[in-house]
Amino acid sequence: MTGAPEGLDAFTTRAWMLAAAVGVEQAADELTALDAAIGDGDHGSNLRRGFRAVAEALDGLDAPTPGAVLLKAGMTLISSVGGASGPLYGSALRAMGKALDQPSADAAQLAVALTAGLDAVRRLGAAQDGDKTMVDAWAPGAAAFTEAEGKGLAAASEAAAEAAELGALTTVPMQARKGRASYLGERSVGHQDPGATSTALLFRTLADVLAGR
Repeated sequence: MTGAPEGLDAFTTRAWMLAAAVGVEQAADELTALDAAIGDGDHGSNLRRGFRAVAEALDGLDAPTPGAVLLKAGMTLISSVGGASGPLYGSALRAMGKALDQPSADAAQLAVALTAGLDAVRRLGAAQDGDKTMVDAWAPGAAAFTEAEGKGLAAASEAAAEAAELGALTTVPMQARKGRASYLGERSVGHQDPGATSTALLFRTLADVLAGR
């Protein structure tokens, strides 16, 4: 893509999901290594399988709205990914999709959708900030986007990506209180959460697409 899009339409949303699929493919080994330290060791492989399925599902999809693209992607992740990551990411994307049922979304509408995605993750995973989960990247990412929404889609998404990436880094000193990692107790300290890391990747690819990169 060249040039920053003025609104988030179905074409741009599909580009985001495809960029996320490429990003997951490239980061799969890193995500698996992070998960091996404090989880089941399958986060990267699960997400890779899921986003490969998303790319296939979106190939040729006639979607009139960004919401339709995200609903399809979310349903695909739920049906194709085992463990917790499929339902969590799938529910987040479905919640975003329901909030974006218009031909093109502006920054304010995308801010609402990102918050809806966060709410879905919190409801399903019962996780809050500081629990060492994907919430620790999604929450600051959504907040940063909302704070910067007046600057437009590209600037807000860049602020969100940077906040999500910082949020992922802040999970290193945390002790996990949710998920498989919580079983390790103090041994979970010193490791970056894989879910927060993949969430930061999702925000980064959104920023790249909205910046026309």
